[in-house]
Amino acid sequence: MTDLLSDNNQPEPIKLNCPICKKIVLWTEQFPHRPFCSDRCRLIDLGEWASESHRIAGSSLDINSEENPE
Repeated sequence: MTDLLSDNNQPEPIKLNCPICKKIVLWTEQFPHRPFCSDRCRLIDLGEWASESHRIAGSSLDINSEENPE
């Protein structure tokens, strides 16, 4: 467990890559847009979801259908 602690006995922050530009992001207050590296990358991702470039897998649901899916 000591390999996860830094020199001042604080836990090492989680390191991950920005989903858009792949820059390294630390899960700290230094990166307020985490998991993105910047507000720009966050907005690019939001735009991809809004334009339906990203989708959650599964069949589409007809929200106007009166049938009960249960």
